[in-house]
Amino acid sequence: MRLLRLTPGHGEIVLAEGDVEVPEQERELIEAFRRELDAGMWAAVPTAAGDGRRQAEMVKSFDEVPRGAERVIFFPRAAGGAPSTGR
Repeated sequence: MRLLRLTPGHGEIVLAEGDVEVPEQERELIEAFRRELDAGMWAAVPTAAGDGRRQAEMVKSFDEVPRGAERVIFFPRAAGGAPSTGR
């Protein structure tokens, strides 16, 4: 499994990589996963629909990530709201 961060203008950055069946590597993946969530990132697991469309399922904990997932993608939460008018 690979944990990736999407960075605007830079693409994917590999945060961690390991085998969830190897306890030490799984612990490292869990720690990296938690660091990203604690930093305010969102996490999604890419999936492929039967018709070939690519989708992603949002996850909030490492336990929600399917054991067979190849990657988890982290991305920043959208900064929302209209620009300030200064009034």
